[in-house]
Amino acid sequence: MMFFARERMTEEAPVYTAKSREGRFRLYYPDFKNKALTFSYDDGQIFDRRLVEIFNRYGLKATFHLNSGTLGTDGFIKKEELPQLYAGHEIACHGVYHEFPTHLAKEKLVWEFLQDRKNLESWTGRIVRGCSYAFGEYNDQVVDMLRDLGFLYSRTVDSTGGFCVPADFLRWTPTCHHNDAFGKLAEEFLHQPDYRYLTLFYVWGHSFEFERENTWEDMEAFCEKVHGQEDVWYTTNIDYVNYMNAARSLAFSADGSRVQNLSSVAVYAELNGERVIL
Repeated sequence: MMFFARERMTEEAPVYTAKSREGRFRLYYPDFKNKALTFSYDDGQIFDRRLVEIFNRYGLKATFHLNSGTLGTDGFIKKEELPQLYAGHEIACHGVYHEFPTHLAKEKLVWEFLQDRKNLESWTGRIVRGCSYAFGEYNDQVVDMLRDLGFLYSRTVDSTGGFCVPADFLRWTPTCHHNDAFGKLAEEFLHQPDYRYLTLFYVWGHSFEFERENTWEDMEAFCEKVHGQEDVWYTTNIDYVNYMNAARSLAFSADGSRVQNLSSVAVYAELNGERVIL
């Protein structure tokens, strides 16, 4: 492993120079890991408490998409719980009142997500830039509106069954619902062929489903199976997006021998056969 030698400073960021000019580049996740795992859970019901405890026990990271207008009502967590309960995990938006996004007039659509963001930021002191679509409903107008409101991503329910990096984070298609993760997908993710790299396992659901379907033990078994893997980056949705956006914004010279990281996020890669941290 090596750091690129700093060649010179520019007004934007340092430019780093490789030892050779072959220009071969391979991106890794942080700490040169080759796989990533993230979870996404909606609504903020009281069963999040048990789910967070499971994630914490196994060292896993998750994103919790909350409806700020329902917090504190029957069956939902209280806003006072947010900072402590979700410590180490991401808090993101799901709409104030879990309205169908595609049913709303433009002004109401803006309020549903912007006010949700304001509420959650006010109660937690965090900056909230993630979202998931209530009922999985979205269209081009909804996507454009979220982008204009400063959201970096929003998750759909259009599961792919695969482990690909999404092309458009505002139309983020997960790997699967957690019920489908308990079977062969976990084994496929952990034991991938050598030619596959930089894969993402994205699991979504609702914590109340474990209670309703009596599948808590299945979830615990899944978490036990996938935790502690040396080649897996366990991350929240927003940390994954921030990392990939940093990687996608790298600036290269035409011959591939120089590279500039335009973000404040360290990017791990292999250039001309040498591992480097930008």
